[in-house]
Formats: sequence, structure tokens, C-alpha cells
Amino acid sequence: MEENPKKKELRQTAMRLPLLPGVYIMRDKSGTIIYIGKAKALKNRVSQYFGSEKNHDLKVRQMVSRVDHFEYIVTDSEFEALVLESSLIKQHQPKYNILLKDDKGYSYIRISPGAWPRMSEVKQVENDGAKYIGPYMSAWSIKETVDAARKIFKLPDCTRRFPQDFGKERPCLNYYIGQCCAPCRGRMNETEYNEIFEEALDFIKGGSASSVRTLTEKMQEAAENLEFELAARLRDRINAIERLKDRQKVVASRVPEQDVFALSQGDGHTAFEVFRFTGGKLSDRESFLTENAPSDPEARSEFLRQYYALRERIPPVVVLDGPVEDGELVERWLSEKRGRPVHITVPQRGEQHQLVEMCKSNAAENIARRTGGTGRDASALDELRTLLGLEKIPAYIEAYDISNEQGADNVAGMVVFENGRPLRSAYRRFRIKTVSGQDDYGSMREVIRRRFGEYEAARAKGEETGFGRLPDLILLDGGKGHVAAVQPILEELGIPSALFGMVKDDKHRTRAIALSGGEIAINSNRRAFTLVSTIQEEVHRFAIGYHRQQRKKSTVSSTLLGIPGVGEARAKALMKHFRTVTAISEATCEELAAAPGMTRPAARAVYAHFHTA
Repeated sequence: MEENPKKKELRQTAMRLPLLPGVYIMRDKSGTIIYIGKAKALKNRVSQYFGSEKNHDLKVRQMVSRVDHFEYIVTDSEFEALVLESSLIKQHQPKYNILLKDDKGYSYIRISPGAWPRMSEVKQVENDGAKYIGPYMSAWSIKETVDAARKIFKLPDCTRRFPQDFGKERPCLNYYIGQCCAPCRGRMNETEYNEIFEEALDFIKGGSASSVRTLTEKMQEAAENLEFELAARLRDRINAIERLKDRQKVVASRVPEQDVFALSQGDGHTAFEVFRFTGGKLSDRESFLTENAPSDPEARSEFLRQYYALRERIPPVVVLDGPVEDGELVERWLSEKRGRPVHITVPQRGEQHQLVEMCKSNAAENIARRTGGTGRDASALDELRTLLGLEKIPAYIEAYDISNEQGADNVAGMVVFENGRPLRSAYRRFRIKTVSGQDDYGSMREVIRRRFGEYEAARAKGEETGFGRLPDLILLDGGKGHVAAVQPILEELGIPSALFGMVKDDKHRTRAIALSGGEIAINSNRRAFTLVSTIQEEVHRFAIGYHRQQRKKSTVSSTLLGIPGVGEARAKALMKHFRTVTAISEATCEELAAAPGMTRPAARAVYAHFHTA
């Protein structure tokens, strides 16, 4: 992106601002507000935007490049600035602030009209003769309830019509896995179906406890009347409800009322996930996907204020997956909105930490849906970003390893992982040309210089794939010495990619990530550890495989090239024809002479080489 031509002028203006708390408003050339922020000291905060870009993330650089002028409002305190900022963001919806759309609305359960009714979750009531139950605030909880009722009472969710479609087709998969009573078979009458449907409605209206009581009474009555088949069906429905309650305990909370927040970054987007608990149970779940989010602490602060500006209910406890910028001010703001104290916590262990991890995994799944990967991959990349302090997700990773045998046949392998998965079409191999002997540092320097020399050549041709693409992260199979040896080359060439080493323990297992000044330990239970270990094993496998191939060629060359009349071309032709040196040694003189590129004198020389005692 181009640098703002007015940057110097804007910095001079910013340096004249007062050292007082307040709100600043950035505008573009058309006068449109593109960003609103708050500051403890306006001069210090605003001038940072127009100074060095070294510590600015992508979102800030994009915003700064579009600023034409700015305004500011002085407040009496930083807290007043926070309140004013939240109000102005809600009013103006600036492009570079985190923006959330209030699409909660109401949800209803629709009961279709006529015989053989169906139930579904809808957003609005229509004049179509159907019955509607509601309204409900949580679309997620209503969808979960309708899905549970269908599965427990084995109600159909297909588009078949009854009784018109009786016997026309075989039952669908749901019948065979025990999730549908399959009226389409024509073996159930309308009265039986409606009784089951009414039981499902009682379950929705009265809850699982009330439904279990009613079904238990019916089961006992059926047993007394010797209607054992009916009693067995009722027993199965009771058991299904109990299993549902057991699954719900997985996302239960000992804290009666709280909201749990987590974020995951990737692909230029940030996903936020919210679990809302009421009465110790998960009562609602919401997912948001935003662009151009700032650093995690700032993003959490912006998101919390945007989220609760659109919500009436604020719980006494707000649980986060990491630190939040201006945590005390946000906590005070929430407390004043609620009218009672609100506490923000970042749990490190126990049940609350498990809830946060579950919430974070769901945010990662939201990112994975955009990249076409898996939630596990997205979560691992986000963990790695946080662990290494990277500005963005390392979606494109290159890893390098040197392989040789006592300084002979020096080679290097480069593997690429995109969105957490191997991209084998981008793998590359290097024969070391300028380094002799066992000098891994020198070999790694040569490889990195050659790789990014290819980058410049590819970019000159307009190529943006392969060597024409810059990695987000470079990993070297080695410690801080390797990193220190290579870092100056990246700085010399102006390559902005992050650089780290992968350190093994004495059992050749990944132990830590190295930087030029030390090491970062990796917890073996984390997904980032699994990803780095996989990358390290893959690049080692690739490099050593190439080394063995080259060593084999060297052995062949030393064997065949020592024979009079056999040069490189003839040796290559012999290997192509016979495949192995053993096959060449066992061939007759006539077979050797018949090989492509051979003459009779050369054939006799080869035969004599292998058959002279």
C-alpha cells in the first residue's frame, strides 16, 4: 500500500494536541469518518499513527494511508473518553472499527397447518394458517430445541407429504439410524403420529423434566395395561431425553450467569464466539466475523463494547480468552450499564478455562469455514501466532533443513505449509554450491539468499506464486545460531517474513522454538506444538530423502565414471537402461553393447571392470 503523502503534515498537527484524555476522529478525503479512538493523552496516542510503521499492524497501516485529516474532543477523564468513543462508534459505524450488526431479533417455532404437522424454527410470523410458538430471543437455543425434539421423538424433517407419499420410496437414512419414525412407510396412522407430535410439543413447552414425568406416567400406565410395545417406545424416549441432559452437562457452568468470549484470527478476518450461560446452562451462542481487527487485547476491548451496546442483559461475570485493553475501564463501563458490579476474568485452569477453550475452538471453526481447512488447523495457527507474537496468522509457512554426511553431498530441503497443511507443489530442493565441508550455518545462508533471489526474479516477471510469494513465517531446523546466521540476510534483502528456529531435544523431538536471543518453550499439549513438530519432521524427511538420492548418485558416479570410455552422459544412459549398478555388473558384453549410447569398446571396458579378479 502507498504511504500517505500527508503523513508528515498530520504528524506535525498531532504533535500540537494536548496531553489530555479524549476521543479522536479520523476522516478520509471525502470527510467520511473511517476510525474513532480514545486516548489517555491525545498527543501521544494520535502522533503514534503518523510516526514509524514498524509496530503498526496491517489494519492500522491501511487506515493511516487513507487519513486526510482528524478531529478530537477533550474529555475530563479516560473513562469519559471510553464512553464517548463507544457512543460515537455506534452512531457513525466507521470502517476501521470493529462493527457488529444487531441481527438478534426474535425467533418462533412454526407448527405447519393441516394433518401430519411439522415443526421448524423461523424468524417471523406469517399469515399462512400455521401456529406459532414464541417469540424467543435466542435463535440458536430454539434451533437446538427443535432439533432435539425431532431426534428424541423421531419426527421427520424431510419434504415428503403424508399420506400422499406413503410407500412411494424407501425410508431415508434417518429411519435406519433410529432418528425418524418413518411415516412414509405407511405403517403409522394419523392419530399415532399426532400423539407423538403432541409429546414433542410438551417437551418444548414444559422442558425436559416435565416431559420425563409425563412420559413416565404414560409408560407405567401402558405397562399396567400390558401394552409392552408402547411402554418400550416411551422408555426409549425417556432415555433419549436423559442422554440429551448428559450432553448438556458438557457445556454447563458452575457460575449461574456469565458470558464467555473467545477470538480466533486468520485469513484477514477475526472470528468472535460468545457462549451465554443462564442458570448454569448454555442458553445462547453467537458467532461474529469481522475484517481488519486490531491486536487481540484491543480487539477484545472494541468487541465487548460493541457487543454490549447492542444487548440489554449484562451478566455479573464476563470470561475472556486473553487480556483486554483498558480492562478496568471496560469493567467499570459494564458495571455502570448493568447497575451492579461486573467482573472480567481470564481463567488459566479448571472448568472456566475448559469453557474458554471450547469457545475458542468454535471461533477457529468459523475461520476454518472461510479457508476450507479444519478448526484444528485454524486453532493451531492462531495458537502459533499468539505464541510467536506475530501480527497475523502464519497462513503460508516455509521450513528449511540442511542434510549432509560428514560434510559431503550437502543439500537442503524446503517444505511449505499453507493454512496448516502441506503444500507439496511448492516444495523445493537445493544442492549446496558455495559451501564445502560441514558448515550448516553457511549452507543455510546460501539457501536463504538463493531462495529470495528467486523471489526478486519472480516478482519482476509478475509471478505471485511459488518463489514469487513471500512466506508469513520462516522456520529453520536448528536453534538460535541458525536464526542469528540468517536474520542479517533477510534484513539486507528487505524480507519482512518472521524468522524462528525449531529446536529438538536429545531424542530428536521438537522441544522449543528459537529466536536470535533465546528460546520459546512449547507445551506438548498445545495444537501449536503438534503443528511445529509436524513441520519439523516433514522438512527433515524431505531434506534427508534428497540427500540419500544425491549420495546414491555420487556412489554411482564414482563407480561408473572411473571406467575408461564412460563419461557422465554414458553413465546416465546406462543407469536409465539397467536401473541399478548391480544390473550393469551382471550384464553380458553383448547386452552392454546393445544399450543406448554404448559402443563395443566401451561395453568391453565396463564388462572388464566388473569381471576382472
